[in-house]
Amino acid sequence: MASAEAAALGLGVCVLAAPEIVVGVVIVVGVVVVGVAIKEAMDAYELKGMYPEKARPTSEPEPAAQESSPVHAPMPDGASSGRDWFPPVPPGLEPRDRPPECTPRRIPPKGGHPLHNKCADNIPSNAFRGANVLINGKAFDALQLATLTLWEVKTNDIETYNPFVRQAELDKQVKEAQRERALAAACGYDFVIGVRSEAHKAMLERADFTLKVVVMEWC
Repeated sequence: MASAEAAALGLGVCVLAAPEIVVGVVIVVGVVVVGVAIKEAMDAYELKGMYPEKARPTSEPEPAAQESSPVHAPMPDGASSGRDWFPPVPPGLEPRDRPPECTPRRIPPKGGHPLHNKCADNIPSNAFRGANVLINGKAFDALQLATLTLWEVKTNDIETYNPFVRQAELDKQVKEAQRERALAAACGYDFVIGVRSEAHKAMLERADFTLKVVVMEWC
């Protein structure tokens, strides 16, 4: 009888040593008490199998923040992507400090010489055909707007004059040209003298090499 009790006690201790056994059962030496403890331990194990411990929820990773798309400034109408855009250039304006007398004005031609008028009207790109242009108080024979060049036309055959008259006429033309060039330059214009022969051109250039003289082949 003692052997049986010892065996039962040993079995009961082994069972109760398992982690599944509920702690706190008081073991009383005796076959009946040990048997009851074993039964209660088995019942508790069965209940644990029926209701397993829920797994702790793992923390879900936070969604990665979406990269904000760069905000582009609105492109003006007519501008294309990838191209530098620049604002429109305003049309050419007269300088603010240019006085009113420097604005070209159309006036009737001074003389009625047909050859003189023909040579002046046919100057390439003449913006005042059939008239003179008044700038800075002087009536010029022609104006080329593209190059801002004022013209004075000389149609006399100065090379055929006698030496005394030729020299007097030459001095007069040079002085007039120098004054006209100064008036034109004061308003921002270039100045050219138009002549009909190479001889006339050479005489003017010898008298003042800074003058611009052009042979008018069209007349």
